[in-house]
Amino acid sequence: MKKIGLLFMLFVFSLTSGFSVAQSTKNKQLTAYLQLKQFYAPEIGNYVELHFQYVGYTISYLRKGNDLMGELAVIIKVTQDGKEVASDAYRLNTPLMIDGIVDDFYDIKRFALTPGNYQCNVELMDLNSKNASIKTNFQIGIDDFSDALSISDILVAESANKSDTQTVFTKSGYDILPRIATFYPRELTNLPIYFEVYNSNLLEDPVFTIRQQLINTESSAMVPQYTSFYKYDQAPVVPVFKSINIADLPTGKYKLSMTIFDKKSNKLSAQDYEFERANDLETEVNFADMVLDPAFQQSITDDSVRYYLASLVPISNQGQARTILREVRKKNTDKEMQRKLIQAIWKQIDPVNTFEAWMKYKTQVRFVENNFKNNFQPGFETDRGRVYLQYGAPNRTIEREVSASELPYEIWEYNKVGKYSNKKFIFYNPDLVNNNYRLLHSDMIGELNNPNWRYELNRRDTKHGNVDNPNEYIPDSWGNNSKQLFGE
Repeated sequence: MKKIGLLFMLFVFSLTSGFSVAQSTKNKQLTAYLQLKQFYAPEIGNYVELHFQYVGYTISYLRKGNDLMGELAVIIKVTQDGKEVASDAYRLNTPLMIDGIVDDFYDIKRFALTPGNYQCNVELMDLNSKNASIKTNFQIGIDDFSDALSISDILVAESANKSDTQTVFTKSGYDILPRIATFYPRELTNLPIYFEVYNSNLLEDPVFTIRQQLINTESSAMVPQYTSFYKYDQAPVVPVFKSINIADLPTGKYKLSMTIFDKKSNKLSAQDYEFERANDLETEVNFADMVLDPAFQQSITDDSVRYYLASLVPISNQGQARTILREVRKKNTDKEMQRKLIQAIWKQIDPVNTFEAWMKYKTQVRFVENNFKNNFQPGFETDRGRVYLQYGAPNRTIEREVSASELPYEIWEYNKVGKYSNKKFIFYNPDLVNNNYRLLHSDMIGELNNPNWRYELNRRDTKHGNVDNPNEYIPDSWGNNSKQLFGE
């Protein structure tokens, strides 16, 4: 079955001079996330949902009594072969923000669409600022769920509560706030999912089975404790709501697969959901009984084994890093044991091409050592070295050694990092010596995100702004183009 999949986009608005009673909006950025999910209802046919998550603190607010309220304009147009087939334009008020506590909020729009391919255009504007609207467009593919057994897209809930009233968030008696982010830190211990099964009444059997599986996409190994089977009575639409406990799920990338079988164990339909998990409750690496591969033995000299072991920290999970640090801190080291640990970690990273993957990484470690080391740190311990080893070589690098008021800096651009697109890192040298470039800001999830990075970059001769806008007095002078180069 062809699927819509997940569309994950970031809208960034540069708000330059809008007025707000509650706060300054100069240089504020509006940020919203959007995903698509396809469903089906017998009374209306196939339809798509656009889920918006608006980042509350990036919106300009006006006073409304003792509270704050923002207002956005949303314009959506769906076309097929150049002809408009669906549209909506509306003003969206934010919830009241009480006592200056600003939260994210959500919105959902639905469009009934026949099977086929479409172009969707979205335009967003913060009406309390003077910033021009921002537009984006993307493709939508609609499958036909109307005449055969099928499964909707899997919707993950940020929160779900039973409800007796009908809202835009209501599905099968639950108000479901959609979770758009696919990253799950340790603090999130449950994965609440909702999906619908269509046309099971066409089956000969009165009951059908859904198999739940969880697969580690990095190793292609199934996580057996998450395999479950559920039985349901047939019906035109069968809603399924499950909460999966992921408290003990180790760090990694996973695919949740839901598959329908008939009583003869024939696979009838399937749907997947991919996500990332970060969980520092990881077991440490068991390497003492490992048989050392002669290739690993010969690839690391005695005087460099500790160095190369420590160089694995940038790409290690929590359990691996704990084991590495414990070994490198020992005064009396067993070099053969450390070689075994290097081999064991690479066996976990790449079970198939273990030695080849290690040798490729070893070359990268040498590269960062030659290019990023300083008087205090080996290359892999520097910020640039760590980013290079963790994400690979950037697709584009911008270097600025001299500027009117900015400290020396580098911008690294990545076209693709895992499932993320168009990510950037900016490093700067606040000490002006020792090649000690530090990470200042990045739009990559999980990395340092510093809204005041322009102030830090210009602090040689720039006075501090105010609490709401530390960047207020940054000069827009010739040569100071880091903002433009970073894309803000």
